[in-house]
Amino acid sequence: MNLERLRKRVRQYLDQQQYQSALFWADKVASLSREPQDIYWLAQCLYLTAQYHRAAHALRSRKLDKLYEACRYLAARCHYAAKEHQQALDVLDMEEPINKRLFEKYLKDESGFKDPSSDWEMSQSSIKSSICLLRGKIYDALDNRTLATYSYKEALKLDVYCFEAFDLLTSHHMLTAQEEKELLESLPLSKLCNEEQELLRFLFENKLKKYNKPSETVIPESVDGLQENLDVVVSLAERHYYNCDFKMCYKLTSVVMEKDPFHASCLPVHIGTLVELNKANELFYLSHKLVDLYPSNPVSWFAVGCYYLMVGHKNEHARRYLSKATTLEKTYGPAWIAYGHSFAVESEHDQAMAAYFTAAQLMKGWKTAEKWFLDALEKIKAIGNEVTVDKWEPLLNNLGHVCRKLKKYAEALDYHRQALVLIPQNASTYSAIGYIHSLMGNFENAVDYFHTEQTLKTN
Repeated sequence: MNLERLRKRVRQYLDQQQYQSALFWADKVASLSREPQDIYWLAQCLYLTAQYHRAAHALRSRKLDKLYEACRYLAARCHYAAKEHQQALDVLDMEEPINKRLFEKYLKDESGFKDPSSDWEMSQSSIKSSICLLRGKIYDALDNRTLATYSYKEALKLDVYCFEAFDLLTSHHMLTAQEEKELLESLPLSKLCNEEQELLRFLFENKLKKYNKPSETVIPESVDGLQENLDVVVSLAERHYYNCDFKMCYKLTSVVMEKDPFHASCLPVHIGTLVELNKANELFYLSHKLVDLYPSNPVSWFAVGCYYLMVGHKNEHARRYLSKATTLEKTYGPAWIAYGHSFAVESEHDQAMAAYFTAAQLMKGWKTAEKWFLDALEKIKAIGNEVTVDKWEPLLNNLGHVCRKLKKYAEALDYHRQALVLIPQNASTYSAIGYIHSLMGNFENAVDYFHTEQTLKTN
């Protein structure tokens, strides 16, 4: 029996996503040969057909997870996919496999493997990076963000092309801006050729600059042609968004959405821009389309929640959908922030602060909130008339809340009073001023402001 031809058949069906056919023949090859590499491919086929427990059993019952790192990694992935996080961690943390010694033995034996770098045993740096990445995901699922962050950073250092690790660190806000910069500087890019160094540095830096003042994207000559790459355009749009230039952001995200209507990294910023520009009809159409096509994706329910939050007097509906988004992905920071907004507009401060606190835990750096709010204030002043009053007012109130937390009561009062000039009938602003007066011992003034708040709420 020519097993090599059957093995090629298995790979062919895998490439064509005909997983059931691949599984059928992988099972027969494994029975005929009983070689570790064929058991591994059988487990791969079982994994791809979502038969996670069978796949893990195929490897672990033969103790292949203790002999080969590729098998250890796949067995752990099976447990992770089955949401058996502790079992997955136990597999990864077991003693190092002894496959190197086995390969040396087999190389001397004509009946053994001829090549230690066969297509099922990845290179040492690649498999170790994959293991670190998976370990990070497991720690993330177990709410251990400290070890998750460490694991992702290790994965990236072992394989600088491992974008998934980089993306999880940045998109989940696991590092401060300074830590992001330090991570980029610590990557072993010097091992790459000049062109590859330029490519990686450009792509990674482009992801990290979104909080800085938008500037023209400078693309190295060696990678000229990426100007219209949609990921690059989205990164530029994000920079405009975080600097309150919502019109330019919308212009860029609209181009992306036209070319790729469901671009994953574009959707959150596009949804945010629709809210900022009060494009309710467009957000309604997009959100319902997302729910129909991607009901298990948190961004779909985030979009619906944002729509109901934007149209007003639908805060209970907004919370229901935003809660669904955080249930699907508990680390989805934007949904937690919007969830907090839904309480804040009703002056439900305790619930709002609880949601904001959760977002603060998930999105590292909120401890420097005063600095960022002040930076935002300066940027808004620079933009001038491009930013409407309803964007100034919450920023000033947020600065007031931060100053109150820092016990800078006089500054806090000043910011809240400025907000009151912009929108005089905001009950929550009167409540905030009253609270500060009570903390300062000015109880008569506090009562006056609380009374005004109640009058506005009843009217």
